[in-house]
Amino acid sequence: MPHQPEDGRPGDSGPAVRPDTTRPAPSRPAPSRPALTRLVGDVTDFAQTSWGRAPVLRTGADAGAFADLLTEPAVDELVARRGLRTPFVRVAKAGSTLPHSAFTAPGGLGAGIADQVSDDKLSALFAAGSTIVLQGLHRVWPPVLDFCQQLAADLGHPVQANAYVTPPQNQGFDDHYDVHDVFVLQVAGRKKWSIHAPVHEAPLRDQPWTDRRDEVRRAAEQEPVIETVLEPGDALYLPRGYLHSATALGGVTVHLTLGVHSWTRYAVAEELVALALERLADDEEARGSLPLGISLAADDLDLDLVGKRLREALGSIDADDVAQRLHAKRRGSQRAAPLGPLAQHALAASLTDATALRLREHLDATLTDATLTTRAGSLPVDQVPAPVLRRLLDGHPVTVADLGREPARELVEAGLVVAG
Repeated sequence: MPHQPEDGRPGDSGPAVRPDTTRPAPSRPAPSRPALTRLVGDVTDFAQTSWGRAPVLRTGADAGAFADLLTEPAVDELVARRGLRTPFVRVAKAGSTLPHSAFTAPGGLGAGIADQVSDDKLSALFAAGSTIVLQGLHRVWPPVLDFCQQLAADLGHPVQANAYVTPPQNQGFDDHYDVHDVFVLQVAGRKKWSIHAPVHEAPLRDQPWTDRRDEVRRAAEQEPVIETVLEPGDALYLPRGYLHSATALGGVTVHLTLGVHSWTRYAVAEELVALALERLADDEEARGSLPLGISLAADDLDLDLVGKRLREALGSIDADDVAQRLHAKRRGSQRAAPLGPLAQHALAASLTDATALRLREHLDATLTDATLTTRAGSLPVDQVPAPVLRRLLDGHPVTVADLGREPARELVEAGLVVAG
């Protein structure tokens, strides 16, 4: 679900690869987590004291610290030259989201598209005080795409990105909380943030702030936990549930919000219960009908039997079964590194024994029973020598001669390896 509003500030203060399940993984150095380090500094301290618990603010960085990810000219290019359509752009004013028709128009001759973003309409709305929200930048803007993929690999949790472009002296959204953690990266301008403690700790995705409007309103009227101004180059982390609002100061402001959709213990519980119900479906007595003429009163529900069988089913579930289900969902929550179809075709047609190949990044690959399973699909690799596969999975380049000509071609055409 796209990130809604934004805000907050506390007191100053290679490929994702699973080991082969058939053999022990070799010892490897601790991951460097470059994207996360860039945002929080000491990753170990962040993990122990702040992740999911408390806001973190990093200030004093160079004003252009995030210029490689997004700039004001980049915003103009996105809305004026990239042919964006909804829902990749959203517009808000006075805490409300405008209808798509307010900022879209037909694409023109030959386009056959009725809802492309209109730079003319958007310019007028922005001049009148509306906030522009660029949604899903992790899919449409290459620098943000690359950074989000690395951050997701560093965190182990899915990441998406929006940008908020606010005119002077305007507030894009009212006080609210998000159902996912966020990192806020101030790109341009200055923005005043007001943060209040949660009214509902660690909300789940189906527990939005709109379910607690009155509580949020009352909490926002109290003294904020933090009230501060983000400057260009500042980075802020907010756990889900923290109330926040932000107001542009002086000039135009641009910030990136990276939404982190955390895997939770509740998600583990959902998979446990789903597996238990699957097992109860194989239990003839559990499938049996309740008595004829039942009133469905509490005493008629046979809870002792059903509860006993359900507890037995839960107790019989292996942790590996739960992990496999969650791993499959994680694969579907992110995409592998971008792949050029024409470049892959040319690579497959030009392979020689000396051609170097490497695993495509962010595949979330596992090797089980001589099958390589990834975000891009699965492929039998029984023809590839095991030591070569291990080098490939460990992020090292291998040659076509190492892999074998036919397996190499199949891996290229399946989009699992790229030029190394």
